[in-house]
Amino acid sequence: MKIGIVCYPTFGGSGVVATELGLALSKRGHEVHFITYKQPVRLELLSNKVHFHEVNVPEYPLFHYQPYELALSSKLVDMVKLHNIEVLHVHYAIPHAYAAYMAQKMLREESIYVPIVTTLHGTDITLVGSHPFYKTAVTFSINKSDAVTSVSQSLKDDTLRLFDINNDIEVITNFIDFSKYNHEFTDCQRDMMASEDEKIITHISNLRPVKRIADVIKVFYGIQKQIPAKLMLVGEGPEREMAEELCESLGITEKVVFFGKSNEIDKILCFSDLFLLPSETESFGLAALEAMASKVPVISSNTGGIPEVNVPGVSGFLSDVGDIDDMVKNALYMLSDGERLNEFKKNAKVEASKFDINKIVPQYEAIYEQTLTKCMSL
Repeated sequence: MKIGIVCYPTFGGSGVVATELGLALSKRGHEVHFITYKQPVRLELLSNKVHFHEVNVPEYPLFHYQPYELALSSKLVDMVKLHNIEVLHVHYAIPHAYAAYMAQKMLREESIYVPIVTTLHGTDITLVGSHPFYKTAVTFSINKSDAVTSVSQSLKDDTLRLFDINNDIEVITNFIDFSKYNHEFTDCQRDMMASEDEKIITHISNLRPVKRIADVIKVFYGIQKQIPAKLMLVGEGPEREMAEELCESLGITEKVVFFGKSNEIDKILCFSDLFLLPSETESFGLAALEAMASKVPVISSNTGGIPEVNVPGVSGFLSDVGDIDDMVKNALYMLSDGERLNEFKKNAKVEASKFDINKIVPQYEAIYEQTLTKCMSL
């Protein structure tokens, strides 16, 4: 099958998932074409099964904002015709599903029909899509897609609550390539992060307000008062300066390491004892899943799709958003007993294995087949 994938080529969860999906599909014999404005960050190797087509947006003085959707639609039309692409899989309703629909209409003028599979990831629904300026376009794009998937049941519920949807939405969860999480590093590498008697607590995100970085630091503050510990903060974002100032005011600056963007996340997770994710909302909780795959139990909020990933009492614990005291209590419960902590670590990996890419990709293949069958019957 020849599949066109449209996504944001960034470090964000949707871009990573779309890229990993495309690479997995190529390994299963499909021809995959990534169509976006820049080569996706995880797309390191192009081959006869994996192609990248750049969307160029010419600058015209007439436009105050350059029309990316127009350029993307035109590029999709050209690539479908040139490479005989059979299915377009677009990640994010706006602008990608909207642009794909326009491309589909242009292609039908030439008696070419390409079905559109739209995957909803979160902010396209809860943040962008629910804004009055975009709500009509998002609703239209979802309803005009030939198939729609969401990365969690929670996100599906939000979509149906926020929009007037008459299309079916199938839940196909995010995933990880489980084979990449069997790392072995030496203890001397752990010594570079913390001393032998210190527990390593980790948080990885883009440090936006929705991640509640202040809560991460306050939970760690409560932990380190009882147990020797270090906090590893990985990522860059608008909350970093606030986080540094909060650490200083609490007197824990020497116990917190700010990594910024790091290429050694696997190593950091390998030595971590606990992962903190107290987010205001998460459509799925991919960071928690990646931690669990590295045998790191999770202390998280109970919002959005996180409870579909983090099983309380098994892979970690859930608390209400902002309930610092409960998060500290649960963290200390795990960290204070080595045997208990090891049990949580083993359980975390078992739970994560349920989201292995090899179990999820066939679900997308089935969606593609269904849309193609429906297309041929029209």
